[in-house]
Amino acid sequence: MPTRFIYKSAICGNITPQYCAQSKQTMLNFLNVLALFALLSAAAGAATGQAWWETASFYQIYPRSFKDSDGNGIGDLKCITQQLPYLKEIGIDATWLSPIFTSPMADFGYDVSNFTEIDKLYGTLEDFQELLAKANQLGVRIIFDFVPNHSSDECEWFIKSVKSDPEYKDFYIWHPGKISENGTRVPPNNWISNFRGSAWTWNEDREEVYLHQFHAKQPDLIYNNPKVRELMKDVLRYWVRLGVAGFRIDAVPHIYEVAVDADGNYPDEPRNPEVDNPESYLYLEHIYTRDQPETLEVVFEFRQVLKELDEELGGDEHILMAEICSSIDVEMQYYGNTTTDGVQIPFNFELLNYLDQDSNGYLYSEVINKWLDSMPEGRVANWVLGNHDQSRIGTRLGADRIDLINLLLKTLPGVSVTYQGEEIGMTDVWISWEDTVDPQGCQSNPEEYQSLSRDPPRTPFHWNDGHKAGFTEGNTTWLPLAEDYRLVNVKRERGIAYSHLNVYKRLQDLRVEKTLRDGETEVKAINANILGIKRYLTGERTFVVLLNINNAFETIDLNATFNDLPNVL
Repeated sequence: MPTRFIYKSAICGNITPQYCAQSKQTMLNFLNVLALFALLSAAAGAATGQAWWETASFYQIYPRSFKDSDGNGIGDLKCITQQLPYLKEIGIDATWLSPIFTSPMADFGYDVSNFTEIDKLYGTLEDFQELLAKANQLGVRIIFDFVPNHSSDECEWFIKSVKSDPEYKDFYIWHPGKISENGTRVPPNNWISNFRGSAWTWNEDREEVYLHQFHAKQPDLIYNNPKVRELMKDVLRYWVRLGVAGFRIDAVPHIYEVAVDADGNYPDEPRNPEVDNPESYLYLEHIYTRDQPETLEVVFEFRQVLKELDEELGGDEHILMAEICSSIDVEMQYYGNTTTDGVQIPFNFELLNYLDQDSNGYLYSEVINKWLDSMPEGRVANWVLGNHDQSRIGTRLGADRIDLINLLLKTLPGVSVTYQGEEIGMTDVWISWEDTVDPQGCQSNPEEYQSLSRDPPRTPFHWNDGHKAGFTEGNTTWLPLAEDYRLVNVKRERGIAYSHLNVYKRLQDLRVEKTLRDGETEVKAINANILGIKRYLTGERTFVVLLNINNAFETIDLNATFNDLPNVL
């Protein structure tokens, strides 16, 4: 008789060829499953040399919401430093921080007014250096969020550009606009901002409009200007020499726009026939403002800067992660080619973009294999299932799938990226129109804001079940706390053997297995309910992962599903 195991998801091995899974059940013996289920092969294997980042676990910190040291309800650097041991506890190799540079906070740090200065809201340069020192002591690398597409309109560069300072006059995309039939001045074309409405705003002092693909307080820099390119490279050099391990590049597809024509005009973008709202960013097909070929050149130049710094400073390789959000064919180009090094980690949002609560095993398999099959030879896969712009895993895919998704994330090959709070099972928080602060939501209306606002996944982190979830000693938080923080928090989950947190930590322990670091991968849908993953390496244990995605009792014949399973009986 086969041994019967009843779990939502499990890693399997050392078992008879059948496996049963029922999704209603929790992983009551999850740690035993991880310890027991590995199939042992007999041949010898050799070690594979890898760069530090190739199997790393990355963790995104959204600083405003991580932890607050001074009671103002906004997170800061001192508390990130204080909580670095927590990152070590959960097996994190590197953390990337959403922007902490000086900013008016129109878009909460993504509108940078000084790219080489720490915003006082978060602390000082000395605070950051203390954070770096502590991180180095613990072996946790620090990655910065780099925002090259635009600055704040309060940046010195923009202020001087407004005044037509010869050095900065052409740092931004300016245009006199057009005169309409009724004699009024209008934008030069129909381009739409990501935050709704025209992507052009009139500046009274310069008497021209400027382009902003995001908020009006985020004017786009113009990368045709070599001075702009060099200044942004200097930003990279500055922070690497201070000790950061690399950068996540924000909003990559928007860096370049199509050039003006011979008459000094920009073309209109064509309509998207599937969207009827002229205020929506999706109303147009963005063939002139996204994914221009010159953008690749800029990103490759950034990588070259880091390679030069590697030679200058020695030590471990510095990395680039890139937010691309384009078609997979475009994303693959950012890996580089045989003659040019691209970014090491072009973020893979395929699982995030295409899976929902109704997705079945076939779609999971298709999306995963599409990335694995599309990668250029010798490149490393990465898996991103959450961030500060997207609904949380438990809300988007279902609270009963939180452990399943973390299991998937941690057993696929290559790099894993976790957004803060996903390891304890935080979910989105409903936020009223009155309490909404995200500009993407605020620039809409009370009827539409919930589909646009990014506030729900950005709420304060839950450290304990005490005052304000241990996030702050003050009486207010910049966004409302989740009502379930007394149940979903680090302190409580540390004491529950099979909590989300402890399952996550055990999965991190498993990632040190040589098979999961260096091994080959086979991913297949066994049926609509079950996704199977086989990780194998000559001379090492073979791992078989079965994920029961839906509410169904299934019996699986492993030998019929995966070829060449070692005979352990």
